[in-house]
Amino acid sequence: MKGITIVLPSLDPDEKLNMVVRGLLAEGFEDIVIVDDGSDEAHKAPFEEAAQHPEVTILTHEVNRGKGRALKTAFSYVVEHRSDILGVVTVDGDNQHLPKDIKACAEKMAQTGEMVFGCRNFKLPNVPKHNRMGNQITSTVLRLFCGIKLSDTQTGLRAIPFQHLQLMTQVKGERFEYETEMIFALKREGIPFHEVLIDTVYIEENKSTHFHPVRDSFRIYSMILGFIFSSATSCFVDYLIFTILVFFLEDKMTRWMKLLFAVFPARAVSSMVNYTLNRKAVFRSEAPVKQTIVRYYALCVVQTACSYGMVFLLSTLLDAGSFLEVWLKVIVDVFLFMISFRIQQRWVFRT
Repeated sequence: MKGITIVLPSLDPDEKLNMVVRGLLAEGFEDIVIVDDGSDEAHKAPFEEAAQHPEVTILTHEVNRGKGRALKTAFSYVVEHRSDILGVVTVDGDNQHLPKDIKACAEKMAQTGEMVFGCRNFKLPNVPKHNRMGNQITSTVLRLFCGIKLSDTQTGLRAIPFQHLQLMTQVKGERFEYETEMIFALKREGIPFHEVLIDTVYIEENKSTHFHPVRDSFRIYSMILGFIFSSATSCFVDYLIFTILVFFLEDKMTRWMKLLFAVFPARAVSSMVNYTLNRKAVFRSEAPVKQTIVRYYALCVVQTACSYGMVFLLSTLLDAGSFLEVWLKVIVDVFLFMISFRIQQRWVFRT
């Protein structure tokens, strides 16, 4: 395993940390970088034991800064001090990544020169229900909204070629959300990756994890949640204006004219609200305003025309009144919402 550096972030470890170290050494790994992410004094002994091996380097955060920051600390160290290696393999310190699987991911990276994810099989009976459900939700969300097909989105076993490490140090996120942001970065930069099936190991129902279900899930989904909030705000404006105009224009003009004079003014106002929130708060785009606003409104015109056309078609087929027309628009716009997210992420606000 020459040319491969193991990166292992750890917080308040127990004896399992050195079980991991011994397993790695037995598989032939010769360079292990461990990051002590602000562990308390009661948990310093495992680091001291690991440091007895000449193959191990210990980096220390004086206070806990999060898994994402620990990984970036290690990546920066490797970029500066290990410029001749093929790449790194990130490993969790709870002994849930088997040495043979770590080696398999390293070999796959060396063979392809591309990033590798060690992916677990969540259909096995030993997988805790909350882990299975969490991964299914995240995998589905990333596939629908971002076009990312990855079977294990939260795996800590990742082999990263050296040429991508500098990019990984610039990915935002300090805690568990960093690992999801890393996936977004691969998508943005068009970096290919592979999956290697690994053994699915959960020790004591994964009780040793430092993952906080509510807090860290919010961080992981922050961009998508932000997009939902932005869309909800602009939708409120849109539907308020649309509803007022639909009822005001009832019996004053034909159906197609009524919908035309309701849909377009409502979308004109709400779109500016949506554009501002998406550019500044959701995608945090640094692309020129002129470029993004032209692209946004090109998308907006197409999306509005689709909204009008689909609502008109459905309301005609169902011979709907004003009340049903409002709900038909809700159904249509939810469908368009998912498509719009991916287009805005990949084209409109892409830097």
